[in-house]
Amino acid sequence: MAIQKLTASMLRYNCDPDVFNFENTAEMEPIEGIIGQERATKALEFGLRVKSKAYNIFVAGITGTGKTSYITSVIKGLAVKGSVADDWCYIYNFKDPDSPISVSLPAGMGEIFVKDMEKFINGLQREIPLFFSGEDYQLQANQLLSKYHDKVNEILNLFEKQAKEKGVILRKTDKGLAVIPLINGKPIDEQEGLELDEAATKEMQQRIDEVQQELERVTRQIRELDKEQEQQLEQLERELALNIITPELDKLSTKYYSLSKIISYLNQVKEDLLNNLDMFKIISKKKEANQDAKGSGTTGKAIQNFISRYAVNLFVNHSLSKGAPVESESNPTYYNLFGKIEGKPYLNSIVSDFSTVKSGAVHRANGGYLIIQAADLLKDPVAWDALKRTIQNSKAVIENIGEQYKAIPSTTVKPEPIPLSVKVILIGSPTIYNALYNYDEDFQKLFKIKVQFDTVMELKDKSLHMYAQFISSVCRRENLLHFHRSAVAKVIEASLRLAEHQKELSTRFNHVVELIYESVAWAEMEGSHLVLDKHVQKTLLEKINRANLLEDKVHDKILSNNILIATEGSGVGQINGLTVYNMGDHTFGMPARITARCYIGEKGIINIEREAKMSGSIHDKGVLILQGYLGGQYALDKPLSLSASICFEQSYGGVDGDSASCAELVAIISSLSGVPIKQNIAITGSMNQMGDVQPIGGVNQKIEGFFRLCKEKGFKGDYAVIIPIQNQPNLMLNEEVVEAVGKGQFNIYAIKHIDEAIELLTGMKAKDIHVKVNERLVRMNTENIKLKTI
Repeated sequence: MAIQKLTASMLRYNCDPDVFNFENTAEMEPIEGIIGQERATKALEFGLRVKSKAYNIFVAGITGTGKTSYITSVIKGLAVKGSVADDWCYIYNFKDPDSPISVSLPAGMGEIFVKDMEKFINGLQREIPLFFSGEDYQLQANQLLSKYHDKVNEILNLFEKQAKEKGVILRKTDKGLAVIPLINGKPIDEQEGLELDEAATKEMQQRIDEVQQELERVTRQIRELDKEQEQQLEQLERELALNIITPELDKLSTKYYSLSKIISYLNQVKEDLLNNLDMFKIISKKKEANQDAKGSGTTGKAIQNFISRYAVNLFVNHSLSKGAPVESESNPTYYNLFGKIEGKPYLNSIVSDFSTVKSGAVHRANGGYLIIQAADLLKDPVAWDALKRTIQNSKAVIENIGEQYKAIPSTTVKPEPIPLSVKVILIGSPTIYNALYNYDEDFQKLFKIKVQFDTVMELKDKSLHMYAQFISSVCRRENLLHFHRSAVAKVIEASLRLAEHQKELSTRFNHVVELIYESVAWAEMEGSHLVLDKHVQKTLLEKINRANLLEDKVHDKILSNNILIATEGSGVGQINGLTVYNMGDHTFGMPARITARCYIGEKGIINIEREAKMSGSIHDKGVLILQGYLGGQYALDKPLSLSASICFEQSYGGVDGDSASCAELVAIISSLSGVPIKQNIAITGSMNQMGDVQPIGGVNQKIEGFFRLCKEKGFKGDYAVIIPIQNQPNLMLNEEVVEAVGKGQFNIYAIKHIDEAIELLTGMKAKDIHVKVNERLVRMNTENIKLKTI
């Protein structure tokens, strides 16, 4: 078999600074937009053009690809060219106060309307009380009252005269007018009444009844006059008040003539003012008494509550906006998105009205764009459901969600919904997108545009130039030291390492920006006027040193034999596999001893990790694949009578992944054949049932982990790592490993088939090993048969 031994030049891509036609990034033009996301930019442009409410956008990509900043910048750039959205106000509903009316006005007019109504009401609070206390009103009111009194006196005088003619007079008492009979022209007293005979008494009572009936008629007549007088006085007040109200309202009506809702509202304001002139009389009296009309006390609060109904709640204000609105809600809770109805204290209770309705991000984004982080939105299921419902109905409803769960709902208002036209952009991970797409039917209907951000871009001359431009952009924007071209080359190599490919650059620009910041810091500490390659290299080493405490401790335990890893000699059923530990801010590789023991039985392969519930599903699958390989390789002409246990020794945190399946198979074959495995060679690689080796992840960290252990134990020239041949393009090993390979102190082999690994690890031909295994399995099968017959 042709086993490939990798040369030093195959282990990393070295970026030559001479490929750049500049000395430092100060000579470069800053780049606009985003790098390496052509697919995403095309999808975004299309999604933003489609106007349908179903074509909202989900931007999918892992953290650090720059998707949020790019999406925001693109949308803001597009929004500037769009139309400014309308202002929205809530006004008092005179017909149904619990249902505030929503009104839209051209941008900037909402603020003006608020001031106009405030000026109008403030003017009325001055003018109408002055009118009630003015001479003109008092003169006309007195004339009206005098005329009324004259009529009443005339009626009463005539009645008294007629009553006197009938021998009775009227006398005022606490209970009203009393009818008193006369005898000889004088009011009769009680004693005289007792002395009258029956006929006189009867005649007197008849006269009293007649006058009493006439008194009731007169009383009714006076009441009618009272009512008429009140109506006339009210009409007078209305006519005089109209002289104050109408000119100002006419000005407002002329100003807002094109807005039918406001014209209707102003007409209702006029009617309501005329129907509540008594409130202005109270204001007038309080002012005459040198009291604040809106002061404390029940009356003051009633006045304040009355006056506030004519105010305007500027719900959404776009007076300072340029172009369509763009709202990016960082905390998308229900109330932050959809607004709420607040309460205010009034007479020892909490009430709400049109003035307590507050807007949310959805309302402010109306007519434009709303950007939300999907993960944050989904933390509030009520907010997610409400967002879908709002998009579907094209209406923004404002309601307090807690009311429906209260045993006794509090009194609150129900504002008129606002028509909605907004493009919603959700930003999240591919995992969130897939979950929503597969398990939420509404999501499929409402978010038809998927914008996918890739984590890598192809390494080309153009992309190298763009990377340099990106570095220049960051340095200019943040006023940082610029990078020498040698430092740019090191950043390129770090990007390739991050992408884990010799021909692909990483598009996770948050990591690149971190590298830029920290490299500048090291350059400034040295007093350099440019960032050089050594500063970038220093940054990479220091980032590792800050985070690799656990890695150092594990290595110390291996060196002190607390963790048993053999790197010399050979052993049957024992092999060095390679694992990767991801600590979040640091990923490192480490060798792991994998052992296998085979014995008579029919249990097949026993995965000790799985039996101990420490094995992940992918690792379990890898072990089952080994079972398939063994059956296909050795049991075509006989049963596979075998019991074998495999184990990651001294593993206490669980195992997952299938990259150890090659190592596990070689360990089993060694145990079956009795042929020892070289301990100076470690192996990583997945395999299929046919024995073909498959690529794995974390290849650089795995190689470097074993290399560090070999270096610390002292090079002997025969240490090596076996990797799948497909992983060769993924190699971006550190320069220390490359140098050791160049000197022949360390070796890396790339294989295609498991037989190549068997030969490297045992020093024997694979076919000879298979013969030994087959012979052993035949003997085990025979022993199994004997045991069954006993």
